[in-house]
Amino acid sequence: MSERRARDRAVDEGYVLHTYPYRETSLLVEIYARGAGRMTLVARGARRPRSAMRGVLIAFQPLQLSWYGSGEVRTLIRAEWIGGQPLLQGAALLCGFYLNELLLRLLPREDPHEKLFDRYGEAMRGLASEAVTGPILRSFEKSLLREIGYAMVLERDVAGDCGIDPAKTYTYDPEKGPLEVSAVASAGMKLAGQTLLDIARDDFSSAVTQQQAKLLMRLLINHRLEYQPLKSRRIFQELMEL
Repeated sequence: MSERRARDRAVDEGYVLHTYPYRETSLLVEIYARGAGRMTLVARGARRPRSAMRGVLIAFQPLQLSWYGSGEVRTLIRAEWIGGQPLLQGAALLCGFYLNELLLRLLPREDPHEKLFDRYGEAMRGLASEAVTGPILRSFEKSLLREIGYAMVLERDVAGDCGIDPAKTYTYDPEKGPLEVSAVASAGMKLAGQTLLDIARDDFSSAVTQQQAKLLMRLLINHRLEYQPLKSRRIFQELMEL
């Protein structure tokens, strides 16, 4: 390796978010790395039958990645699995694609978020081992919004500047937070005060909380995406209609 390549070389733990064919035998790889954040790497020759990276660059598996370069697209040198993790299947696989799409659409490039990286790893392990996926998704969505600067207000009524009453009903302004229904026009989504407090504690044991939290997170995610549709959501809806 040349002196310049050695100087620009980086090694980090990461995950593959998406891959695209590039030229005849290569791949463009969107990754999420612990210390480097979201990046694009080119894996030269990765589609060749004898490539050492063929079959390794798959989503949802923790990898040790090495690359060099200093431009917008770096060159991947090596990729190795870190330990064994069950492959995602069925609904969990679709949930994994959804989380990856959220990162691709909402997380700025080369902006490390190590706490979010750890939460992503926890989510992948949870999806691989647990039958109930909703709480895993809601918890990660909340963490993602917080990390990109849109932390949810969940324990305070922003209109009355007072604590949330679990017995009252609220609506939610994406730019401000919860508002008691009796104090504002009642149009829009209705949330139990208990739901807001449950979300704040990551407690999704209640069926009501699970359903209302799903609707609330969809509202907030759509707002941050400027209401541009997610491909993973559309695919999941189409499969449910089969």
